[in-house]
Amino acid sequence: MKEFVITETESPTFGGRSFGSVGQYERLTGYAIGAVDPNDRRNAGIVNIDKAPRNADGHVEYRADICILRPVDPEMANGWLFYEVLNRGSKRAVCRVNSAPATNGSGTAEDAGTGFLMEQGYTILWSGWQDDVKGGDGRMRAAYPKAKGDGAPITGRTLDETIDETNSKLITKELIYPAATMDKGDATLSARVRERDARQQPAGLDWRYVDETHIVITRPDDPAFDAGTIFEFIYTAKDPRVTGLAFASHRDIADFLRSGAPDASGNANPLASAPPQRLTLFGISQSGRFVRDFLYQGFNESVSGGRVFDAAVPVIAGSRKTQINMAFAQPGRYQRQHEDHSYPGDQFPFAYRELTDPISGLTDSVLARCEATGTTPKIMHFDTETEIWSARASLVVTDCEGNDIEQPENVRVYLASGIPHGWAIPPNGTAMQMPDNELCYGALIRPLLTALKEWVENDMLPPVSCFPSVAAGTLATPDEAGFPDVPGFAFEGTINGLRLMDHSSIPPVEGAAYPVLVSTVDSDGNATAGLRHPVLRVPRATLLGWNLRAQGYGKGDIYSSIGGKMPFAGTRAERLSRNDPRPSIEERYPNNADYVAQMRTETDAMVAEGLLLPEDAERIVAAANAGENVLTAA
Repeated sequence: MKEFVITETESPTFGGRSFGSVGQYERLTGYAIGAVDPNDRRNAGIVNIDKAPRNADGHVEYRADICILRPVDPEMANGWLFYEVLNRGSKRAVCRVNSAPATNGSGTAEDAGTGFLMEQGYTILWSGWQDDVKGGDGRMRAAYPKAKGDGAPITGRTLDETIDETNSKLITKELIYPAATMDKGDATLSARVRERDARQQPAGLDWRYVDETHIVITRPDDPAFDAGTIFEFIYTAKDPRVTGLAFASHRDIADFLRSGAPDASGNANPLASAPPQRLTLFGISQSGRFVRDFLYQGFNESVSGGRVFDAAVPVIAGSRKTQINMAFAQPGRYQRQHEDHSYPGDQFPFAYRELTDPISGLTDSVLARCEATGTTPKIMHFDTETEIWSARASLVVTDCEGNDIEQPENVRVYLASGIPHGWAIPPNGTAMQMPDNELCYGALIRPLLTALKEWVENDMLPPVSCFPSVAAGTLATPDEAGFPDVPGFAFEGTINGLRLMDHSSIPPVEGAAYPVLVSTVDSDGNATAGLRHPVLRVPRATLLGWNLRAQGYGKGDIYSSIGGKMPFAGTRAERLSRNDPRPSIEERYPNNADYVAQMRTETDAMVAEGLLLPEDAERIVAAANAGENVLTAA
């Protein structure tokens, strides 16, 4: 590491809150400057590194923002570095794992939520890795060099898709890369209401350049092109950045901190007094896909040899990877049912064991490169129900013909049923048909992280994989899912499918479809398998990992990665008046005491199975007893 500089220390942080026997935490912020050897075989796969400017030592440099949370007393650290990959520049692990507010700060006691990660004594690290996120609100960034051609900028055809839910007549769009030319004849703009529709240039559709990084789109005259319309702009871009350095930065920063040694400029290692002995790479959503791609591209091998991360936890990533290490990368993109299907990052391989794909003809696995270098970590892959419907999560547990597969010994896969992907910014309620499902997965992932620590340290096996399967009849086609006929519930089997895509052209050429399966449901419409939260075991509503777009927003398509909720009727009379086949609240639970007793039975069972922590069980039961919203209790 060329430079690793701490510029500010806030001690204590979290408003001085103390965390059990660990005590108080402090927050360190600064920056890192890394220097990557383009001639090292471990860096050879970084796209355009051979075209990047080099320093006096012949290395390629990057800069990344740094933030560390650690116990004030280094003796109380548990020996683990918990390295969270940022999500669009923001921290999410404390929010999701600790059931805390979605904030990048740590100024108040409430910002630590349940305090789980701190009470465990983890040292938590974040480093900026995206250079295209906007600054502000505590977001962290990185800076990478531009790739250079022989005397001229590097150019390439690029696709930039947008949806404007305000339904404005004029839409100002910022391009992720500058245009190589502002000649309108070099670019095309199309519109389509749904992803599978033909690309069109309807009457009234127009656009113009404002400058090389901005265009203004004029919406078509036809009102059928509503607020869900997909506008696809294809143009020649210039100046790609060497964004694949993001993978190398996480490898090298982790390696540096574990070493305890000073940086190449003589700055002290901030963890020198208690260097971490174990490292885990953790990522949520976009950063979960980062974790999978980091492993797939072989970056878990240290430049000094050996394994970097002992454990890896991709959360709500589904079967996808990323589009980070490529020219003109757009790492913020991900393929949803309604939008962004034309971007790379979702193709074979999907699973952690080697498979042969009869559709692409390839043989591969997410862990092939790790296995070749002996650097495979212990893996806990954790999805929610959203990933089944919107991220083709079934491809993690089946082959490319829809048959169950066994996971490698070092891999566990879990599906949090009835739980949505989650969000940091509230969704547009007018754009979706059902109320938002506010259930979160914090209470389910906390015991798994506890088990992961024991798995790595003491080889104590964690809970077995818990995911729907074809053999058990809990993984099936959408038509076979078994949803009840609830009035006003417009289930039509819509799912985010996947096809073989040839990205050598823009837009890509589509091939054959992969078999994407979903969870089967019970008579209430709740998923029958996976990790079933107590509120699914003792339900008061149908809880879904997906929602549908409303009229005027591409009606009937899946709305991004948002969940949905259909509460049960309160009384039998109300249920009958609605023709709702699901038993009402009063038919299930004659009184609240009965509801609480059933909840206590289920939470006790989950604690005994190691699937719920005792303190979370108490929070859930207490909320049920008080008549509070149990969906947000833990």
